[in-house]
Order: sequence, then C-alpha cells, then structure tokens
Amino acid sequence: MKLFVGLGNPGRDYAGHRHNIGFMALDAIAADHGLGPWKQKFQGEAAEGRLGSEKVLLLKPGTYMNRSGQAVGEALRFYKLEPADVIVFHDELDLAPGKLKVKDGGGHAGHNGLRSIHGHIGEAYRRVRLGIGHPGHKDLVSHYVLHDFAKADQDWLDDMMRGIADGAPALAEGDKAAFMNKVALRLNPPRSGGGSEGTNAKPAPEPAKTERSEPEQAAEDDRSPLQKLVDRFR
Repeated sequence: MKLFVGLGNPGRDYAGHRHNIGFMALDAIAADHGLGPWKQKFQGEAAEGRLGSEKVLLLKPGTYMNRSGQAVGEALRFYKLEPADVIVFHDELDLAPGKLKVKDGGGHAGHNGLRSIHGHIGEAYRRVRLGIGHPGHKDLVSHYVLHDFAKADQDWLDDMMRGIADGAPALAEGDKAAFMNKVALRLNPPRSGGGSEGTNAKPAPEPAKTERSEPEQAAEDDRSPLQKLVDRFR
C-alpha cells in the first residue's frame, strides 16, 4: 500500500493558493481514477482506492501546513507503513512554474510542511516537487504562496494536474520514469506536422505520359495532271 499526501491548508479561503498545489494534485488523481469518497480521517480528508496494481490512500492533512506531520504520522502508524511508502506532493519555490521533479529523501529546504513530516516520520520518503516559481525576495514568499495562482498560470497548472493524474498509477507502482514521462507529455506535447504532407513526404509520381504516334508522312504523288483529273471523277 502507498500513502499519497498532498500538502496545503484546509478551507475554502485557501483552496486556490499556490501553497495548496499539493491538495490540487490529489483532487486531480481522485477525480480521474474514481477514488473516494473523501472522508474525515487521520486529522484530515482521506480517500482510498487502487492505482494500477497498488492500493493507495490519498491524504490531505487538515492540521494546516505547519503541522502536516501529525496527520501523516497517524496514517502511517495505522497502516503499519514505512516512510518509503509515503509520497508527498508539495509546492516548490526553487522550481520554475510548470516544472516538476521527483526526489527521494533529503532535507526539507525550509518548507514548513516537509519540516513537520520530517519531525514525525523522518526524511526517507518520496517527494513530488511542484514548481511554482519564486517571487524574487524571501520577504515576499509568505504573501506569494498564500495567494491564488494568477490567471496566466492556469494553462500550465491544468496540464500539470492532468499529467499527474495520468502518471499516478506508475508512481504508485514505483516507476518514477514512467510517471515523469506522462507529466512531460501533458506539459510538452509532441508537435504534429503541418499540412497533409510533411517535409519528408515523397513527391507524388508524375502522371504517365501517353505516347503519341507521329503522323505518317504522305507518299510523294508522281501522277500526271491528266491522270489526276481522270482519277478525281472516277
């Protein structure tokens, strides 16, 4: 069994914030794969189901970002899981908007949600880092993450959520490369060739030419004028 955790803050007022992109990812997975319904459980909202061959619990902690580890720790203990079974989706300031990376273990880089999870289960869990960009100065970070995504962000955000939902079964089964490929196909779809004939199209064969026979040259007439006149009135 895998525990998918989305980080964010509960309540309607926070729903569209950049800090809640982890909640958005889990909502996309649940909607696309028919997981649920969402129930109040483990100090948050939880939904169960299967992704591919793997049983999965989706968890959106209701403890607010800074205490996310309380909910994660409770669910981990209940199901007797290991930290390696946990996959956390969270906002990442150090990645450009629309970029996504998967990381196993390591530090929390000052992210309060990850810091809390570290304190409850350690650092040996997988993270899906969802790039939201940086406002440019550390004093602006709090205001930036606690505000809604801009309208200009909606296209890449929708594509990212669709890619995450597409790749969720692979992620649950431990295939990181396949998951990343699914996301990439949504964020950077292959371009289709323009027109009905691409640059490598073979030219159409020329229509076959009909050979025309040359008119036969008339034989030279050596009759006398009198003979021609006689022949004319025959």
